Amino acid sequence: MSTIKQRLENVKKLQAKRWENEDHWDTLNDLLIRELDEILLAEPDNTPALINMGAVYSDMGENEKALEYLNTALNLGSEDKNLFVNLSIVLVYMGKHQEEYLEYLEKAEDKTEDPLTFKAYFDPQSL
Repeated sequence: MSTIKQRLENVKKLQAKRWENEDHWDTLNDLLIRELDEILLAEPDNTPALINMGAVYSDMGENEKALEYLNTALNLGSEDKNLFVNLSIVLVYMGKHQEEYLEYLEKAEDKTEDPLTFKAYFDPQSL
C-alpha cells in the first residue's frame, strides 16, 4: 500500500499530465479529485492535499469550492508558497479587490514551495 506522500507525488504527476492530454481533461480532474478525497478521508488535516484540491477546483472554474479548501489549509497554519499563490489566483478569478489578492502574493514571496503541492493555472488573458 502506498503512503500518503507517494500518493501526493502521484497526484502531482497526474496533474501535470492534464496539460498534455486536454482531450481527457475532465477524466483526469475526476481522478485527481477522487484521489485527493481519499487522502483527505485518511488525513483530513493534510495541507498539501487541501492545497492541491483547491488548485484542481480553481482550474475547473469552481472558485468558491477552491477557496473552501485553501482557507482550510490556511486555517491549519500552512506556510506553503503555493497556498498563498493559489489563494491569489482564486481571488482574482472571483473578481475580488486588488488589495485582497496582493496581500497573499506578498506573503508568498518569502515562502517555500512544498514539493508535494502545485499551483493553480492562471491565465491573465482570460480576465
